[in-house]
Amino acid sequence: MREILQPIADWFNSLGIPEFIVHWGHPFLMAVVVFVMGSFVGVTGWRSRMLMATDENAAIENKADHRKIAPLMYIFLASGYTGGILSLIMQNESIVESPHFWTGSTVLILLTINALISGTGFIGNKAVLRTVHAYLGSAALALLVFHAILGLKLGLSI
Repeated sequence: MREILQPIADWFNSLGIPEFIVHWGHPFLMAVVVFVMGSFVGVTGWRSRMLMATDENAAIENKADHRKIAPLMYIFLASGYTGGILSLIMQNESIVESPHFWTGSTVLILLTINALISGTGFIGNKAVLRTVHAYLGSAALALLVFHAILGLKLGLSI
């Protein structure tokens, strides 16, 4: 992986980006995505499920908000994943030895599965797949909190 990404990291290094930005840019931007967008996506997703029986209009509105932000969050997380790897390469740090790398990889796998589940229309709007989607997404968000803690630990150790 390093061999493929090293030329890109070298190009970014040639731009003279301040070390502080290389070191802390990824954590700062990803914290916004995880804690702001992630909270919004999780809350609106669960609200749409909880309100369906009592307030169908509010449930529909929450579902629409969830559908708008969740794909953007996924794109930002995937982009941030790449940015985090490039940041490590730019700082001459190892990649796959880091638990932060593995939790980030796991989150993207979980969210990709979740995207595929919802992208199929829950295979005929099956309730069991909607439930799997809700809990898998929640597990991914919980793992992102642990991932952030590992990232902070990594950032402070370099």
